[in-house]
Amino acid sequence: MTITLNGTTGIVNTGSETITGALTAASFNSASTFGFKNRLINGAMVIDQRNAGASVTPTNGQYTLDRWAADVSQASKFTVIQSSTAPAGFSSSLLVTSSSTAYTVGTNDYFALHQFIEGFNTADFNFGLASATSITLSFWVRSSLTGTFGVGLRGASNTRSYTATYTISTANTFEYKTITIPGDTSGTWLTNNGVGIGLFFSLGVGSANSITAGSWQSVNATSPTGATSLVGTANATLYITGVQLETGTVATTFEYRPYGTELALCQRYFQTWGGTSIYETTAVGVITGSTTAELVLQYLTMRTAPTGSVSAASDWNTSDGSGGGTCSAITFDLSALRSIRVNATSPTVTVGRGAYLRAAATANARLTLSAEL
Repeated sequence: MTITLNGTTGIVNTGSETITGALTAASFNSASTFGFKNRLINGAMVIDQRNAGASVTPTNGQYTLDRWAADVSQASKFTVIQSSTAPAGFSSSLLVTSSSTAYTVGTNDYFALHQFIEGFNTADFNFGLASATSITLSFWVRSSLTGTFGVGLRGASNTRSYTATYTISTANTFEYKTITIPGDTSGTWLTNNGVGIGLFFSLGVGSANSITAGSWQSVNATSPTGATSLVGTANATLYITGVQLETGTVATTFEYRPYGTELALCQRYFQTWGGTSIYETTAVGVITGSTTAELVLQYLTMRTAPTGSVSAASDWNTSDGSGGGTCSAITFDLSALRSIRVNATSPTVTVGRGAYLRAAATANARLTLSAEL
């Protein structure tokens, strides 16, 4: 391979591939060349812990595929499902389908999909400083509609926004889009475990939440003015996949991470047990009363102390080896980054014995932990 670096050509190793044109040291060592270049998680839409491929009609703020949440001002205007329809090189996409009745978006309405990126993962953008760097968004998109569509970027305080347009030229055909966004030298941007920046795909946004595309503005907006409203057409479809946000002004090839790595990245924000097989054991502990058990559930380190929930207490049971049974109540406390206490109430058990919590004889059992942004 031949590489030209700052005007000097050198042979790195033997082979037939040649890189032509000047390559600067800065670009060669950029975050877009090595390491975690795609700041979005689950951009290839392969992880769907919550729904396992089932369709969902999201409420406002509800997560669909992992890391992708819905913005909804009116109920039941679209559904989201993981789809196997995807461009070459991808196995999955996120499919949005508008309802069977077209909806006219009002001034204050908003419909979108968003991903909030943790501030730790955007700190090197240097937003809010004179040294703010440009970033580039790239993605594959397909729709039953053609026209001008919109995306938006927004800071955690909702006081700085940038919107941009992209064009879908041919219906029902995947097209590749790239958008370069200048770094924002104003505003306050978090660089901790809070929201560093939010990315929005507009599905229909009213004028109160829309701005002229192409510049950072001190407003709360998620869409460019005049963007196509997907919910404005009955049964319209929009597929999205291969979404990447990286530093620099050039869109590089999509960063494929191992499935296990992508899943672990998602599990920093959401983890689940049960729902796939019966008798899955989750937490272990001790019997503290004639009908109560205190158990500890340990997990991968999460963004912050999570909130626990269960599908239904009766989907779970406890056992001390000889007694126990279906739970009548399950609560959570002492939540921390790597463990949470589970308090289970079930039929007669023996105080002082060890115990465990497991899914009952149903695949409907679900225990979840959420530390979403």
